Amino acid sequence: MSEIKHPAHLEKETNVIEKGQQFWEKYNKKIVYAVTVIAIVIIAFLGYKYMVQDPNEKKAEESMFQAEQYFGMDSIRQALNGDNINAGFAKIVSKYGGTKAGNLARFYAGSCYLKLGDFNNAVKYLKDFKTSASQIQARAYGLLGDAYSELNKKEDAVDEYRKAGTLSEKDEVISPEYLFRAGYLYESMGKTKEAIQMYQMIKDKYPSSQRGLEIDKYLARLGVTK
Repeated sequence: MSEIKHPAHLEKETNVIEKGQQFWEKYNKKIVYAVTVIAIVIIAFLGYKYMVQDPNEKKAEESMFQAEQYFGMDSIRQALNGDNINAGFAKIVSKYGGTKAGNLARFYAGSCYLKLGDFNNAVKYLKDFKTSASQIQARAYGLLGDAYSELNKKEDAVDEYRKAGTLSEKDEVISPEYLFRAGYLYESMGKTKEAIQMYQMIKDKYPSSQRGLEIDKYLARLGVTK
């Protein structure tokens, strides 16, 4: 048996419908415009991803292969600048810098420039490199510290060394090495307290590392005995 609605209920429903119609009449153009804009943004995003970003990512990865081979063979100029057929890291960054492979090429390019003694370009590429892989990022910070050190920018260098030495604390090779470089640089700057702090961190956290095994002599010459 169907429910018989009370007139008050019917009046209430009618008011709701009328308000809905009034709302639509007042705002329909804005609603249609907003929906259209959202649709255009989604279509543009998907178009960019599948027609530009993904193909570029693939091309960048393919280009990286030979450059990485040269880097592994210590053929630094070919790795950086490429050969007559294959692009080098610098060109890959220029063409595909927005891809993951292009970002990694920044790290390689910075490393190449550092090896070639072009420290300003090393800084340029390494500063722009960012990754969530902590060990690689720590290495990038360390190389950036080396470049700054060569440019005699000691404050910048020590900041990068400290970041490199504390980013991946479980790494017993990278971390103590860059903590040591930070400490050694602090010594050269006459900042004994900061140098002791770096050396003590190595002694406490990485006593079995290569730097940890010899760190007592550096602490001793700064007045810290066993």
